[in-house]
Amino acid sequence: MAAPREDRAAIIVVVSEAELVRAWVEGDDDAGRALFARHFDRLHRFFSSKIGHGIDDLVQETMLACVEGKGGLRRPEAFKTFLFGVARRRLYRKWRDEQRGSNAIDFGLTSVEDLGLSPSGVASQREEQQRLVEAMRRIPVELQIALELFYWEEMSASEIAEVLELPEGTVRSRLRRARSLLEDQLRSASLRASPGRDGEPPTPPG
Repeated sequence: MAAPREDRAAIIVVVSEAELVRAWVEGDDDAGRALFARHFDRLHRFFSSKIGHGIDDLVQETMLACVEGKGGLRRPEAFKTFLFGVARRRLYRKWRDEQRGSNAIDFGLTSVEDLGLSPSGVASQREEQQRLVEAMRRIPVELQIALELFYWEEMSASEIAEVLELPEGTVRSRLRRARSLLEDQLRSASLRASPGRDGEPPTPPG
């Protein structure tokens, strides 16, 4: 009697990110494609909140830089911090190249608005989300990135410290300052929209 036929369509294999990273580092190109597919939307959001054009190019450049630098990835579970660290450096390089190679931009003091940039996709968002994005682009870039990584990517202070290449204590201090500055910006925007009316700033999305 023949053995029962296995219903392969009913089998779902869930592969952890760490397993994908290990396979990718060892040369499995399919694992690499699956890994980057998981993070494509996150990378796109990271860049689109700061620049208005060339987003897809930066995503591709970031992925290529990750491939070229994967030998330096010592901990598979730290892939996300590795990825966003590369993304941050590619973004800063783009801005400095556009400023004629200047290294004088202090991203701890300079905001996206200071750089004269218009992030992509703001007009398509709900009004509250639009106000949040516009407020975030008025605070210094490194504070904006810290908030995005904390709330949107759910990173810990120690993980953000790896991305920003800063001590963890400095990151905690910057997160406090970033929240304060963001609340000020949101409050100011609310007062401009409704003169004479106090409003609670919306909580950053978690």
